[in-house]
Amino acid sequence: MLIAGIVWMIAGFNVARIGVLSYLVIDIHWYYFALSAVIFLLFGTMFFKMSQKHGKRIRGYEEVYRPFWNFFDLKAYIIMVIMMGGGIGLRAAKVFPDVFVAFFYSGLGCALFLAGVFFVYMFITWNKHKA
Repeated sequence: MLIAGIVWMIAGFNVARIGVLSYLVIDIHWYYFALSAVIFLLFGTMFFKMSQKHGKRIRGYEEVYRPFWNFFDLKAYIIMVIMMGGGIGLRAAKVFPDVFVAFFYSGLGCALFLAGVFFVYMFITWNKHKA
């Protein structure tokens, strides 16, 4: 779970960084921040549920040590590849304006980062209960 948390926090930081950099090149209006908050809440809710599901699956492993790539199941890896590939491709093709990238990526990145924090929290509390 610690590795999952670290991976999610790194991903979240990098996505949020893209959003913040996009904020720096646009004319900022207050409602962009409100849109970032809405995106954060939507994805934060989804990632929280997903983190709980993966945390439960990880805790259910009988082996003490598992390969580090087991923090996701196959379905989650497929979704991740599609989302990352789509996001990178659409951004590279300049399909979305910087305004969209600013509010969407900052909200999404913060939600990803918080999910990583939750994985680390589950790791810490799980290890306290095992001791």
